[in-house]
Amino acid sequence: MDLEINTGAHRRYNPLIQEWVLVSPHRTQRPWQGKQEQAAGASRPEFDENCYLCPGNRRSGGQQNPNYSDTFVFNNDFSALLPDAAAINFEDGPFFRAEEERGICKVICFSPRHDHSVADMSQESVEKVVRVWMSECRDLQANPDIEYVQIFENKGEIMGCSNPHPHCQIWASSSLPTLVRREQDSQAAYLKEHGRPMLLDYLERELTLGTRVVYDNENFAIVVPFWATWPFETMILPRWHCHSIDQFGPDQVRDFADAYRVLTRTYDRIFDCEFPYTAGIHQAPASAGDRHAWQLHMHFYPPLLRSSTVRKFMVGYEMLATPQRDITAESAAETLRLARTQAQGA
Repeated sequence: MDLEINTGAHRRYNPLIQEWVLVSPHRTQRPWQGKQEQAAGASRPEFDENCYLCPGNRRSGGQQNPNYSDTFVFNNDFSALLPDAAAINFEDGPFFRAEEERGICKVICFSPRHDHSVADMSQESVEKVVRVWMSECRDLQANPDIEYVQIFENKGEIMGCSNPHPHCQIWASSSLPTLVRREQDSQAAYLKEHGRPMLLDYLERELTLGTRVVYDNENFAIVVPFWATWPFETMILPRWHCHSIDQFGPDQVRDFADAYRVLTRTYDRIFDCEFPYTAGIHQAPASAGDRHAWQLHMHFYPPLLRSSTVRKFMVGYEMLATPQRDITAESAAETLRLARTQAQGA
């Protein structure tokens, strides 16, 4: 049995990170006189001579890009993680503790075209991006100093993206990040109790209900999580047990790229703008012993709430008590399904 879409105020449990989110559907009626963002989607040139990611241009760190015609990968000129970080092992009582964090940060330009996002790219071009992700993950996970590889994309100025040229980043760290460790612990506990991966069981249940499913193909499905926090939050989930991206075969590359394109094109139709989001793949750590409980998944956290200019802010109660959302996951999925139909017909 599933919750009614127009249910009253309640909270929902997120088993991945073991947190609750407050859901308050009646708040969609409140007036808004707060911050209005500048609408995204202004046209961009195919090539921008001032863009430090366009082919042939000089980057802000001084290096010159090649005249690439496909994807382009380079070490971040301003890396948050460094492979040769100084050794630190500091502890002074229960309050003061620090240790070194080593790693590698990379940037991947999806396309030479400055005016394209994933939603504008061809199926073939997005498949090439996925294959680059696979290759980079294999190389980084083979490094004995790397414990975790995080692929993520920030799209849009209001998500902190410093350059509109289509790109993502990979941060590979020597330790397991906080949220990833929480997901690992939760999935390991579920596997121990039930004998199956948590998110594989979860997806089977969502596909049976259908209420929060936005799209599915042979190998992947897009769902609005029951416990979603952001207004149009989604996950791309494999339909088979897959702990990391290095397990993809040709069919999985094709279908993952398809789901990625469908979702981004769908987002752009919700408010008829270039929809901002932060997205990222969560997958098993490099350590072989930690991998079996994992089910790979890709999170999408878009901030827009009411229109192309009104976003969701995580402030006040959300920062001090618990996350809160206005529209239910079910109504968000309904909106996304409608937008997907419009995007497919465009």
